[in-house]
Amino acid sequence: MQKILLVFISIVFFSIGGIVAINFIYAQERPASNVSVYYFHGSSRCPNCYKLEKYSKEAIETCFKEALLNGKLEFRVINVEDKGSRYYVEHYQLYTKTLILSLEENGKEVKWKNLNAIWKYIDDNQGFIDYIKGEVVDYLKEVQ
Repeated sequence: MQKILLVFISIVFFSIGGIVAINFIYAQERPASNVSVYYFHGSSRCPNCYKLEKYSKEAIETCFKEALLNGKLEFRVINVEDKGSRYYVEHYQLYTKTLILSLEENGKEVKWKNLNAIWKYIDDNQGFIDYIKGEVVDYLKEVQ
């Protein structure tokens, strides 16, 4: 039975995407505040849309492993055309693919920022990572 459970956890770990799965499996309790990073896209996607998602994931997972593990940071990819995503479109005034930072305290969003400058770095992976890293570090300073 333990082997089956271990195999199941391993499948979940690798299918969800490594570090995010670790956060889900091992996080004991969410901190009072946390930062969410959302990459928003639509159903119809071009190569640049996939590149923005890839760069975003790479920046978050390589620069913020500890924050992901302890629940202070989460990364989510959301299709704005999926059922239930209308809230995001209206709340964040989304009009194109973008990355949003959201600071939550006690389960309520207290501030957010649209990182729409990601488009300037579409052909500059390191510039993209540096931009995201700087913005996320600023938000994480406010997490208790």
